[in-house]
Amino acid sequence: MIRSSEADVIGVRETDSLIHLSNGMAELEINLADGGYSAAGTTVLAWKEIRSAFRWNGREYHTGHYDRHMKKEEPETVQDGFGTGIHLTIVHESDALPALEQHFWIYENSPFFLTRVVLSGEADLKCNRLTVLRTNGVALEQAATKDDELHVLRVPYDNDKWVRYVTETAPLDTESYEVTALFQPHSRRGLIVGSLSHNVWKTGIRVKSEKPGTLDEFECYAGAAGEMTRDTQPHGYVHGPRVESPLVFVGFYDDYRAGMEAYGRANEEVAPSLTWEGGVPFGWNSWSAAMSSLDYELYTATSDFLKRETQERGFQNEGTLYINFDAFGDNLTPAEMEDALARVRQNGHKPGTYWTPFAFWGSPAQFGESVEGTDGKYTYADILLRDHEGEILADIAGGLAIDPTHPGTLARMDWFAEKFIAEGFEYIKLDFMAHGALEGKHHRPDITTGIAAYHYGLSYLAARLSPEAAGRPVFINLSIAPLFPYAFAHSRRISCDVFGKIEDTEYLLNSLTHGWWMNGTLYRFNDPDHSVLYKSFNQDPTTRHEGRSRLTASVISGTVLLLGDDFRQEEAAWRAKEWLANPDILELARLGQTFVPVEGNRGKHASEAFLLTHPNDPDSVYLAVFNFDADSPAQKSVAMERLGLDQAAFYQVYDLWEGMESEAGARVTVSLEPAESKILKLSRKRESQ
Repeated sequence: MIRSSEADVIGVRETDSLIHLSNGMAELEINLADGGYSAAGTTVLAWKEIRSAFRWNGREYHTGHYDRHMKKEEPETVQDGFGTGIHLTIVHESDALPALEQHFWIYENSPFFLTRVVLSGEADLKCNRLTVLRTNGVALEQAATKDDELHVLRVPYDNDKWVRYVTETAPLDTESYEVTALFQPHSRRGLIVGSLSHNVWKTGIRVKSEKPGTLDEFECYAGAAGEMTRDTQPHGYVHGPRVESPLVFVGFYDDYRAGMEAYGRANEEVAPSLTWEGGVPFGWNSWSAAMSSLDYELYTATSDFLKRETQERGFQNEGTLYINFDAFGDNLTPAEMEDALARVRQNGHKPGTYWTPFAFWGSPAQFGESVEGTDGKYTYADILLRDHEGEILADIAGGLAIDPTHPGTLARMDWFAEKFIAEGFEYIKLDFMAHGALEGKHHRPDITTGIAAYHYGLSYLAARLSPEAAGRPVFINLSIAPLFPYAFAHSRRISCDVFGKIEDTEYLLNSLTHGWWMNGTLYRFNDPDHSVLYKSFNQDPTTRHEGRSRLTASVISGTVLLLGDDFRQEEAAWRAKEWLANPDILELARLGQTFVPVEGNRGKHASEAFLLTHPNDPDSVYLAVFNFDADSPAQKSVAMERLGLDQAAFYQVYDLWEGMESEAGARVTVSLEPAESKILKLSRKRESQ
């Protein structure tokens, strides 16, 4: 029997026990005889014998263990933020097992499908591991050359402990979190798989391959917990008559980079990002300049210097700068704080503050202290997160986790939010947020997973800092934090701490190489951390090339452009006055748009080249090129074809830092001193002769 759905460009065909869905770009074939299905697109690989599974009563059961496999109903036409498509539900039943549903959505003119599994049964059903899809049957397209061998991207769960993104080739056995890309680096064709809902589960994606040219196992599952998620406890159980997995995105793309950006936009369709009507925040953060030695003099002197020496030269956005306290702002006395904030506002600047809402830094002797805002009703011992035996969870980086669901925690959020608002802060950096997403026993019995608790607590805090509550916009920044959820902050630091050395810049750009797509989708801006032009408090001075490369990396990140130096030092002041007077560089930073990596197959390292098509100048491409070697000069060469440009044309090349012009044909070649970087504007001139 052949039947067309109402969405006439999506084919729905049924023959014997097979149901075939196709939109010409992605296709599914569901086998009602054995409970498996296959999936394919136009690129890289095709999956066979895909199963969904769950862990229950000590064993794992998958769709092949069921006796009956059937359509729940005829495919229904849907129209939503993803477009016009169809939704098909397959139900698997056996007398001794809970029912397992597989949901599929496929849309017109879209190279992806969406899927979710649902376990249903008695009211007391519970599960802490749901496999959305798993297969050992992969038909892998052979690479034309060894250079195009399939690469697997490992995305870290958070940005703590200087974790890196990594691309790997076979043999491998790896786990990515929330999303992965499998791609051929030269052709750039690839497959994107990632979760789209982030309010209950932590999602893991396991990929195993024993030899080149093979893919032996692929699994996307809900219920990840372990060292990389900072958990010492197993993932919490989800309860109810219906236990749903996250919604999962599976996309086939001719350029995996377009696929990652499409995945970012798909997340925004499920849960919109937090809107920000202002421009890119420009300014300063205190951490690198002073760390624990922060005092009144540095804070006020910085605002004075930036007002006097750099703002008139162009370093500002929308007429202002943010002057932000990091940790140890409480070194100032109340009188000093009041005067410092008044001084900043007199300079036309906006003050910013810092807080760790889900981490406690006190000693055991302080467990009995009253929690702020609770009038002695709760102590810190009451609100610390514990395991199911009642023991306080092990600390992370010296901080103990606070339970985001405890009423004492919520009262504490109210107290601090009211304090920050009353003091006039307009920017808040929230740090060590992963503490709030740890698995444990939460105060609210209906919240049983770490991500559900984090989602609950962060949404509560964001509401307290909203323009409606504060009476003004407050920019919310996440520092050390899980990649998701994203809907309660305007920016997230794309990496862990970054200072001024060239190895710091390379580390930051490793995160940009594989996380650029979050800018403008999950978060309004990527945060590249404070830009250290000269030296941080605990490092030796950088060379001028190192310092300028650090600034270049921040500019191309998307960006939150906060400086990180003590400008009472002569060299730091010189660099700021010299470099922050460049209108071409500052115009790029004000765009708030991230550059895209040219190449992604760099293992644990960063791409050396990134590009951006200017939104108001589509005929020009900006190319940032880096030399990560601190000791030796280098020559970098990039083919115009890899930049999406015409190899048969000539291009005018303008160096934004040096103001120099040159010309390039099929390739652009750049000579760089040790630790140097350049940003080049490539404008088409004429056809080659």
